[in-house]
Amino acid sequence: MRLQFRVLVALSLAAATIGGLTSASAQVATQVPDPVPGAKKVTLQRIKVHSAALEGNLEGNSADRDVIVVLPPSYASSPRRRYPVVYALHGYSIGAEQWIKEIHVPQTVEGAFAKGTPEVIVVLPDSKTVHNGSMYSRSPTTGDFETFVARDLVAYVDKNFRTLPRRESRGLVGHSMGGYGATRIGMNHSDVFGALYVMSGCCLSPRSAGGLTPELLAKLKSVKSIEEAQKLGWMERATLASASAWSPDPANAPLFLDLPSGQDGDDVVARWAANSPLAFFDQHVADLRRYKAISVDVGDKDGLKADAEKLHQALNRYKIAHGYEVYPGDHTSAVAVRFQEYVMPFFGRNLAFQ
Repeated sequence: MRLQFRVLVALSLAAATIGGLTSASAQVATQVPDPVPGAKKVTLQRIKVHSAALEGNLEGNSADRDVIVVLPPSYASSPRRRYPVVYALHGYSIGAEQWIKEIHVPQTVEGAFAKGTPEVIVVLPDSKTVHNGSMYSRSPTTGDFETFVARDLVAYVDKNFRTLPRRESRGLVGHSMGGYGATRIGMNHSDVFGALYVMSGCCLSPRSAGGLTPELLAKLKSVKSIEEAQKLGWMERATLASASAWSPDPANAPLFLDLPSGQDGDDVVARWAANSPLAFFDQHVADLRRYKAISVDVGDKDGLKADAEKLHQALNRYKIAHGYEVYPGDHTSAVAVRFQEYVMPFFGRNLAFQ
């Protein structure tokens, strides 16, 4: 199905549109890799991580975030061993629990290790908000989710688990909205992460607001509370999520955001465009050159293929070494296979081990 871009970012934020789903949960079925015989079991820990960066946000999103930590098979039996860490960011309208189902964790992590990927810790934070997605951005309305991931979460994991606490031993990956987050955070925090993987990243390039109809805008502007907003449809909530992240307005209760007028040249559209990674790419060339490895992938039937190609071209323009692959599939169909067969081995090759 062709992904429809109705607003500036399209909002092609999740698998829901591609998969034909419009529910807030956006849980989709994905291909499951065959189990690897003899794969050793990992351990999942579900924890809460407090983030000072999220305190006091105007939407009331919790500063105590759910986080799933995947500990490798040898973690308990090798108490002196330290491990690199891969931080994996979920897409729009799902949280960490739905994310591990889409990428079939723990099976895919166990399978990757069994097929030769060196053992790492995998961390999957939940960044869902009242409008179903933080965009991993910095906003007084949603809270500063960029700093939550890059600083507060990393600091907590390094303090509470046996990690190798240096940038060369940290990887960052994300899918869809998480791919946007990996791109944005990767550019802004190359001092924290050493390898970067972008899976079907959304919202990478600025687009016009021509698809924002007067009817949609009028409906959104009539919302009187967050509770009322949570009853809206998927695309409407995605529009509010983007506005919360990219055009916050502390003086504009009850949602504390500004909406576009629907016309090109609108100030809010400009503010959204300023948050497009391809708009600020040129300012981060030196940051991107710091990475030992960068990889980008996207399905050949994914409506986000054009943005992935633009990111690939921008990296090429500056001769920044990276991998790029267009594989057979849509936005979500192969995401679990990609995670086991490509993402995990990528970090196994490119992170620094003890």
